[in-house]
Order: sequence, then structure tokens, then C-alpha cells
Amino acid sequence: MPRFSLIVPCFKVQGFLRECLDSVLAQSFNDFELIAVDDRSPDGCGAILDEYAERDPRVKVLHLPKNVGLGRARNAGMPHATGDYLLFLDSDDTLTPGALRAIADRLAEAGEPDVLVVDYARTYWWGGTRRNALAEVLAEAGPDTFTARTYPRILDLLMVVWNKVYRREFVASEGFAFPPGYYEDTPWTFPVLLSARRIAALDRICVNYRQRRQGSILSTTSRRHFDVHDQYERVFAFVEQRPELAHWRPYLHRKMGEHCLDILAKPDRLPPGDRAEFFRRTTRMFRAHAPEGALADGEVGLLEGSWTGYRIRRQAARIGQEAARRAEPVRDAAAARARSGWASLHAMRPLDPHLVVYSASSHRGMLGDPAAVYAKAREIAPQLRGVWVVRDAETAAGLPPGVEHVIVDSRRYLEVTARAKFFVNDVNWPGALAKRPGSVHIHTHQGTPLKYMGADLLDKPGARLGFDVPQMLRRADRWDYSLVANRHSELVWERAYPCHFTSLRTGSPRNDVLVNGGAGGFRQRRGIPETDTVVLYAPTRRDYRRTGHVDRIDLARFAADLGAGRTLVVRLHPSLANGPARGLGLAELARRGIVVDATDEPRVEEVLLAADALVTDYSGVMFDYANLDRPIVVHADDWDAYTASRGTYLDITAEPPGHVAHSYRELAWLFASGSWRDEESARLRAEFRARACEFDDGRAAERVVRTLLLGEAMPGAGIRLPGQGTGRDVLTSA
Repeated sequence: MPRFSLIVPCFKVQGFLRECLDSVLAQSFNDFELIAVDDRSPDGCGAILDEYAERDPRVKVLHLPKNVGLGRARNAGMPHATGDYLLFLDSDDTLTPGALRAIADRLAEAGEPDVLVVDYARTYWWGGTRRNALAEVLAEAGPDTFTARTYPRILDLLMVVWNKVYRREFVASEGFAFPPGYYEDTPWTFPVLLSARRIAALDRICVNYRQRRQGSILSTTSRRHFDVHDQYERVFAFVEQRPELAHWRPYLHRKMGEHCLDILAKPDRLPPGDRAEFFRRTTRMFRAHAPEGALADGEVGLLEGSWTGYRIRRQAARIGQEAARRAEPVRDAAAARARSGWASLHAMRPLDPHLVVYSASSHRGMLGDPAAVYAKAREIAPQLRGVWVVRDAETAAGLPPGVEHVIVDSRRYLEVTARAKFFVNDVNWPGALAKRPGSVHIHTHQGTPLKYMGADLLDKPGARLGFDVPQMLRRADRWDYSLVANRHSELVWERAYPCHFTSLRTGSPRNDVLVNGGAGGFRQRRGIPETDTVVLYAPTRRDYRRTGHVDRIDLARFAADLGAGRTLVVRLHPSLANGPARGLGLAELARRGIVVDATDEPRVEEVLLAADALVTDYSGVMFDYANLDRPIVVHADDWDAYTASRGTYLDITAEPPGHVAHSYRELAWLFASGSWRDEESARLRAEFRARACEFDDGRAAERVVRTLLLGEAMPGAGIRLPGQGTGRDVLTSA
């Protein structure tokens, strides 16, 4: 008996079918059967299914004598299922890599629940991917099982069949089956979830839900949308037969009203002549099933009125929305004039020589090099007033107590930026910020560059998709000083940003803590034993994929292969933190304690200090980590694709900071054999450190404060500002 039975109904999907089948058959978990149902498809689906069945014994094909529709095609497959659990996969969707393994592990952990609800991502025809907007419902469900009554938020998720896994005996004992019709998932999903005694959640993207260019069948204009009424009648009938479910009637009553109004609100769903009839049928049903004492408030209150009243309300709403849209540019223009006037007023006042404005990572808080400079300024130059620019109130709430801040584009922001003498940032300031004569802009960057940046992206159209290089250079024209940690960075920045700034060989202020051996509380916060060897995996984004994310390593396998006494810590590239990357396994593995997810750690320096070894592909974090003189392994299994799409200034495989693995097998062997920290690794690292950490001596932040903010000379610093002494000149003008 297999663990899973996957039922895949097929009708007119020959262009997508192979991708669907391959996504199942290529799973690392093999204990399954695939029951493909040819719903009398008029295209080549039947032949494709037979081809797969001939070469793979896990595939069973049913050819139906006539077309019966999606729901009844699923029913046709169920009697042939022998697995412990049922999965229904639409034939134009796909399973994500590793999905079945993750599902099997979660079912075992949850003790064989009746239903397991999994996450999904919408994949668009133009290449975009967007995770389910309600993914937090699964994350907040926790590791224990529950019922719909104890965790009703589970019903907020999309009412579809394919984002759930069902215990076959539970389905058989309850007699669940799909009815015919257009909205067949509704009378299946509600009864299943309301009846299940044990439900579990898996916070992992297991299904890629394809969004076709011309939309799904439910988004086409047709009278078949009237089917929604029949399907909800089936739901109400089911509840009527189960007295223990009577308390769900108010919820289902409102849900039905909201669902029907949603169909009616979309102008492309119903033929114009049928809209009034749809509304009246909905109101009759709404009133017929209204629980005693139910209040039809909010949007569903429209169903208590007439079709004429509904149209008037909708028309008034549309008029209001259109008026608001027309007024918005006027309001924006007036607000812009007001902001400009306020900024101009303060720009008439003299610059404040003690005011320093800081920002990092597009106003995301006290981070990186600017944070290191700020901390050192507070220590050795208390007369300087440091003000941080943050993007919103939530970010401001995360600042340490006593840190002065302003929210970007606020009146206080305009006042402070108009008066400040010094500006410290690791990315460009917004274009609206005008540089006053006499102000000093210090650009710290975000580390040593490996991949192409700035003007060098002009020859890489894929990497600069949506990126305005000329605009970026206009903003970089405001830089007065560019901080570098090595001569490589100096040369790259001057080429990538052809602007009039002065390069300063200060070192990277954020690396002072690495050079000086600062302590971090990361291990203690995350419960990592002090005796464990911590291996940090820090992959970067890929420009040859629109989402930027590519799974290069099976994290669960890598964590297992590292063995006992070793903890795998994963930190994704910041640009991937809020996308689907974590939902493809990382979040679930972190919840189960297989890996530690450090993506959201605000101070990457603390993560680096906690790591005994770094595994990365092409992330610039390797240049910072080299200051610790600890082993680095480069995983370069797609180097050619990466360099072709993004472009790199160095061949990191020819001059690496440690051993290079060109496949996962090589990577696993390096750690199994101990070669990751052998003499050759140490030799490569020493040569790399000499190049990458050339100016990182632990005093970079002090150097910036004394020489740039205070205008002092700093003996032995290796910097000479214009007009300061006759020491060794290491400044270059770009």
C-alpha cells in the first residue's frame, strides 16, 4: 500500500500536462501512485498519459468514455486509490520539489491527521511568482492538530481541494464525493474541514498554482456561475443533516453571501442580462438560510435590499472611487508643493555642523556600516547629533531606546535633511533629497562587490530589469566620499559609478566587530549548544530567474549529512526574505528544528560571529566573513549561468577563499572528509584575506568619525583628507 495516491484529472491541458506529471514523478519521496484520469479530452492528453504509464509503473491511467467534468473525474479516480492519503492535483499545476517528502514528514509528526492543509504559490504566465497572501494562517496554526472550531482561521484560506491532503479512510467513512458543477470544490471543502476531527497545517509551498494568461474557467463570462447557488445548497443540506454542525450556519450564511457578491462585483463573470437574475436568486437563498437573529451588516447587507438598491449603492461606490482617483493627483500635487515649501523654508537656514543623518538598507533601521559609524560617533563625539531615517512607525518601534529618528517624507524628515551637514547611507538617498552646498554625503556601500553593479549593468539587461541606471547615477552624483575595504572595491566603484566622489580606504565600519572579536548573542538566542559546530549557509539571488530564488541545496539533506554536533544556519539574501523562497521548505525546516533560519536577524555580524564555517555561492558576505579567518566553502554549481546573467568582477572559482564544490556531492564530501578545514583551505583563505580585508583593521568606524565628521587627523589611519598634513596619500578622485 503506497503512502499517497495522487489523482490528476485531465482535460484540454496537453501544453501543461508533461510539466505536471514530471513534477510528481521527479519527487524525492517515491512511495506514491499517480492516478491520471483522461476526462475524454479532445486533445493529446490521453496519448501523453499512456506514454507516461508505459514507462513508469507508478502511473495508472483511466480513460473515461465521456466528459464528466472536473469533480466527477476526481470521483472516478478515487475507487482506484490504495494509498493512505489522497492528493488531488489539477493537471495544469505542479508540485514543488521536495513537496511529498515534506508532506510525509509532517503527517508523521502530526500523528496521521484527517486533513493536512499545505501552502501554495501563484505562478504567472509572464514568469512571476506570488505566495499565498494568507500564508500566516498556516504558520500561526502551530505544530499541533486542531479542528475548524478551535482554529476557525483555517476556513479563511482559498476553498479549493488541491491545497489539502486527505486520509483516505476518513474520506471513505464520511462518504465524501464531488458533485457535478462549476464550483464543485465548495461542497467538498466545507464538509471535509467541518467534519475533520484532527487537522494539521504545513507552512510550506507544495503546489504551484498556475495563473493562465486568459484566466481560469471560473473567470470566464458565463451563466454557469449560477452553479454557486446549487453548491451552497449542498453545503447547507450537509450541515442540516449534522446537528453537531448547526453552530456553523451563521458563518456559512455570511460566506455564501460574500462569495456571491464577489462574483456579482466582477463585470466579466456574468452576461449583463443575467446580473439581475443572479442577484435575486442570491437574495432568495440568503433569506431562506438566514439563521434566527442574524444581522446582515456590512457588504452582505446589500442582499437585504433590491436589485435597484444594489445597483445604486454600487454605482455610488464607483463614482466615489472615480472621484477619489481624480482628486488624488491634485492632492498629491498640493502635498508635494507643501513639502517643497517646507523644505525650502528650512534650506534658507544655515547647515547644522553637528547634525548627522543616517539611513541603511532603504530606511530599514540601524544596520550595517551606518550603524557602526553612528555607534562610534556616540562614543567619541557626543556633541554630534545623529538622526536616523526610517521607513515607517513599525521600523521606528524597533530602534533602541533613545535613538532619535524621523520617518521618511514626513515634515520632520524634510526639516532634518534640509539642515544636516552630514549624510551617511549604504544605498542612495531618495531622488527628491536635494544636496545643499557644503553638505557632506558619505556612501558606505554594502560590502565588497563580486557581481556587476551600477553602470556595468547596462550590458546585462536581465540583471537590470526594472532598474533605472541613469537615475541611479544621478543620485550617486551627490556622493562626496566612497568608503572601501580593499583596492578591488576602490577600482570597481570608480568604474561602476562614474561620478565625482573621493574614494577613502577606511575599511568597512561594520567589520570592526569581526576584526576586534566582538561577542554576539545569536547562539544563546537560538538555543544552539556552545559545543556545536555552526555551519552558515548564505546563498545569493539569481538574476536568471525572475523570482531570484533557485534551490541549489536540499537543506534537510545537507543538515543530515553534516551529522551530529553540527548546526546548519541559513540566511537568505535580503531581497528574498519576503518572497516565496522561505515557503519552499526553509520555514518548515526551521520550525522542526532541522535548520536555524537567520534571514530576519537584523545584525548579520552576530550571525557571522556565531558561525564556525561559511558555505556560500556568490554572496558578498564571504568578503566580510574572511576577517574572522574561519573556513569558507564556495558552492559554485551554476557559476557559468550566474556569470552569464549577472556578470562578475572576479572569478571566485579561480581565486577562492577556500575549497570550491561544483556539485552537492563534492560539498557533502568536503565536510564528511574534514577537508573543509585542511591546510589547503587555510592557504587559500590567507591569500583571499590579504586581498579582501586589506584595510579592515578594526578602526574603520573611528576613522570615519574622526576624519570625516570631526575633521581631525588620525595618525596611522592611512587617510589624508585634502589640506590635512603630508602623510601617505591614499585618496583617489573618481
